[in-house]
Amino acid sequence: MLQVPGRDLSEVFSHAAGENILVQLEIQDGENKTNTLALIQEVQHDPVKKAILHVDFQAISATEKVVVEVPIVAFGDPIGVRTFGGLLEHILRSFDVECYPKDLPEVIEVDVSHLNVGDSLHVKDLPLPEGVVAVTDGEQTVVAVVEPRVEAEEPVAGEAAAAPEVITEKKEEEPKPENSEA
Repeated sequence: MLQVPGRDLSEVFSHAAGENILVQLEIQDGENKTNTLALIQEVQHDPVKKAILHVDFQAISATEKVVVEVPIVAFGDPIGVRTFGGLLEHILRSFDVECYPKDLPEVIEVDVSHLNVGDSLHVKDLPLPEGVVAVTDGEQTVVAVVEPRVEAEEPVAGEAAAAPEVITEKKEEEPKPENSEA
């Protein structure tokens, strides 16, 4: 169990661009001080005050590779959306990579501006920094530009057969029945 001042954690999070944050922890146990490289795994916040309640740290070695989930950020305006009315679908928003802690990317950015309707990008197509290897299956689709789906309205049973009444002439009024006494 470690105690970290909330101000220190808030400062770390304010400078982070991604979800994978490496920190150097200075742990003091009585007279002993040790420095440990750690990866922040999970952060719990107070639902009302938004204050940090709990943080999970994973101690890692700078000389061993780690497997970490990295978010994917798509940028650009796909030609298939801009010109042909397609829709950009984000199918995979993050994926697992393996690398040394010093090479860990905060996010993987991918330009989608060249995608036309029917085109897609897969994990194997993502631009990875040197020293970073994708662990997730390379054939998994990340983004795709698809044709917009239009749902045809189905007529309710009996509606198609009934045609509207066309009134061309004024109808003759039917004689009103007289009240008969019984």
